[in-house]
Amino acid sequence: MSAIEVTGVTVRYGEVLALDDVSLSVEAGRVTGLIGMNGSGKSTLFKTIISLVRPAAGQVRLDGMDPASARRKGLIGYVPQSEDVDWTFPVSVRDVVMMGRYGTQGFMRRARPADRAAVDEALERVELTALADRQIGQLSGGQRKRAFVARGIAQGAGILLLDEPFAGVDKRSEATIVRLLRELAAAGSTVLVSTHDLHALPTLADEAVLLLRRVLFHGSVDEALKPSNLARAFGLDASPDSSPDSSPDVSEDAA
Repeated sequence: MSAIEVTGVTVRYGEVLALDDVSLSVEAGRVTGLIGMNGSGKSTLFKTIISLVRPAAGQVRLDGMDPASARRKGLIGYVPQSEDVDWTFPVSVRDVVMMGRYGTQGFMRRARPADRAAVDEALERVELTALADRQIGQLSGGQRKRAFVARGIAQGAGILLLDEPFAGVDKRSEATIVRLLRELAAAGSTVLVSTHDLHALPTLADEAVLLLRRVLFHGSVDEALKPSNLARAFGLDASPDSSPDSSPDVSEDAA
């Protein structure tokens, strides 16, 4: 059974068709890269998977459960895009990571020794221990993303969804996040991550999905990066004699 199973999902925002009959199956223990231009439906797909958006048609199953049940069980960790977060909210880095433990704490949300230990370990893994008591908005872009990854680690989520975690981050944070995602997948977690950084994709992902409101391609990273496939997703020109190694340079601005 696939960890993430999306079947025939269609999402509309009024007259705008955001996702059109999307079907996608992601196995456990793998990092899957989600590639597409701005407006291709990547964020909508993430929000549909975690039940923040209700589809007009189709369904999502996570480890055989509906998304709401999976969320209640703490199976899903979500790293949103930066613009979806209020960075002025008065919480520390440690508070943000502790949020991943709320599902185990009961109504009063009193942290137990096991919760504090899980948070400390997660902070250490993302190299933010020294900044644990700093207000979250005072961190750099890369450090903020690492804090949200730590939240998912502390939660013990078996499914991690990351929406553009490398946008605006420094190289150190990018390398740290890539390493952590590979480690988590090796330990059995399922990772679905959207990214504009095509050059880093072979190091990051085991497979790739090209999305333009529909799934255009799902397979190996090498195949996804062929100019003919990228042209379908980004509207780029690909000459018939282009080699697999001559993939167009798709920057974040271009995407």
